[in-house]
Amino acid sequence: MNAGFYPKLAWNGIRKNKKLYLPYLLTCTGMITIFYILAFLSENRATAGMRAGNIVQYILSLGTWVIGAFSLIFLFYTNSFLIRKRKKEFGLYNILGMGKRNLAIILLWETLIVAGISLICGLCCGVLLSKAAELCLTNILNEEITLTFSVEPKALVNCALLFSAIFILILLNTLRQIRVAKPIELLHSESVGEKPPKANWFLAILGAVILAAAYTIALMIDNPIQAILNFFLAVILVIIGTYILFVSGSVALCKLLQKNKNYYYKTNHFVSVSSMLYRMKRNGAGLASICILSTMILVMVSSTVCLFVGTENSLKEVYPRDIIISTENTSQPEPIKHIAADILKEKQAEPKDEMEYRELSFTSYLENGTLILDTNSIQNISFTNLRLLCIYTLEDYNRILGKEETLGENEVLLHTSRTDFAESSIRIEGCPELQIKKTVDDYIPDGEASTMFSSSLFLIVPDAETMEQISRIQAEAYGKNASEITDYYAFNLNLNDKKQIEIYEEIFARMKEEFSKTETPYHFQIKSLANERPGHYELNGGFFFLGIFLGLIFLAATVLIMYYKQISEGYEDQSKFEIMQKVGMTKKEIRKSINSQILTVFFLPLIAAGVHTALAFPIISKMLMLFSIENTPLLAGSTFVTYLIFAVFYIFVYRITSRAYYGIVSGRKEDSV
Repeated sequence: MNAGFYPKLAWNGIRKNKKLYLPYLLTCTGMITIFYILAFLSENRATAGMRAGNIVQYILSLGTWVIGAFSLIFLFYTNSFLIRKRKKEFGLYNILGMGKRNLAIILLWETLIVAGISLICGLCCGVLLSKAAELCLTNILNEEITLTFSVEPKALVNCALLFSAIFILILLNTLRQIRVAKPIELLHSESVGEKPPKANWFLAILGAVILAAAYTIALMIDNPIQAILNFFLAVILVIIGTYILFVSGSVALCKLLQKNKNYYYKTNHFVSVSSMLYRMKRNGAGLASICILSTMILVMVSSTVCLFVGTENSLKEVYPRDIIISTENTSQPEPIKHIAADILKEKQAEPKDEMEYRELSFTSYLENGTLILDTNSIQNISFTNLRLLCIYTLEDYNRILGKEETLGENEVLLHTSRTDFAESSIRIEGCPELQIKKTVDDYIPDGEASTMFSSSLFLIVPDAETMEQISRIQAEAYGKNASEITDYYAFNLNLNDKKQIEIYEEIFARMKEEFSKTETPYHFQIKSLANERPGHYELNGGFFFLGIFLGLIFLAATVLIMYYKQISEGYEDQSKFEIMQKVGMTKKEIRKSINSQILTVFFLPLIAAGVHTALAFPIISKMLMLFSIENTPLLAGSTFVTYLIFAVFYIFVYRITSRAYYGIVSGRKEDSV
């Protein structure tokens, strides 16, 4: 044979099936482009030079692993649509005299062509768009823009190796299918339908029960630590339940529609329901895939948008004042205040909203209304029972919050955060029982309580002696890991971030110098909101950037599944509609039947994705608390807007793909093989 025979035959096969190959090539190119961009940013020096560059690059490197794994699974999935359509062509070649070896050579050339086009276009687009992505990331993270253009060889090599391996695996899988198939099976593979399925009510009910279990887990979670522990379990249950329910439940739905004579025996419903029923196993799996991908897009985009938009609010939770100074082993906060006051005077700055207070905070384990300090006596420790206990004096509480509360001996005020405490008294192991006089709504702002633990108890005790007594008891229990009573001095500044950072650095240097002169081992810490702001924006911006990129990948996957689903089903239904037209079915009636089929099941994934997202809302909101995001209206708003935009896009894709389906079944502009 001519040396160019096989490449020409392979190219003609791709060209004549451009309706199938063009979206596949675009998807491969897009995935390679996005993979290279993320790999480029995770290796780029400009990204590493950012304030939180190491964290951002770590987040982006995780994203490359996610995209790599998803590309492998998804390209295998979409390639199955191509092979199903091409098997008839391969069967014809086989009958005309080509052996399995010849078909293997054609498939090898097709794979080389697809891989070559995808890699060249994808890497070129990735290199060209990498600078735009870097500028976009720089803008999101409020960093300085650099105009230097660079290419990361390591990212190029990793991308080329990964996707070359994926194409090789796809080729081997295709060769396996061709090798085990008989020529007559290949020739008639496209026209072979599924056996009439039976409505498996047991599986349908099982799917509903699994989904109900996942929803229960999401709704019953009451703290962020529990949310982290149970999130992946809930996700796995949702995926399993969705697939079972869509495959078995959709068959049951079609059976019910068949039994409804008023609905079934209509021109626009009869053909559509019958067609769906005979392929509902694959149809249900495709719909479930669309539903899962849609849910992933909605959850990922809405949560990362909320995380990024709510960064400033989370900063205020973590840093209640612009400057927060804390010291341990000091008898009173005057030295702190004097040092800060001298520097503020030098800088001609006036402190606002000053706070001075003492705090004792340590972890404990809540069991049967008692806060246990020695956890070695507990056999099965549950993280959900851990509590951060923060203790303040009544004098500091009244002075800072402008209250006039009073307490008797062994009486306390209680405030809870992210937990409930219904007891009338509180018992700390080794301490006298404390009567809860009142549960209060206000407490001294404590940024550490909002970041370190999910569940916190704030106790206001009568005096400093009570605080010191509790401190001695917890010191005996924890030994070298015991907490010290800490003095806080915090204030706001009506200055820009640059000047606030200058004051923060000056105070830090002065305190370090001052405490180095003393023999007492002082421990001090200074926090500056202005100094920490860039790091928080870069961390949350990194998640936001990755969320958008992964959202685009999953969106492209959703569109491709919808397109291939319509195309493959269009070719399957083409002969049925040809027969129906011969017996009198008009073009208008065909379009009505198509719309009936689409509206019957195609919008189920969108509705189910909305239900999944709505019921995942509690667990997502709890997980965002770990980032100090407790703005429920913001999360609800971002989720609603994301769903609305996605629904509009979903309808747009539905209209495009339904036209492609109609064009095939009506015989309009059909490509011949």
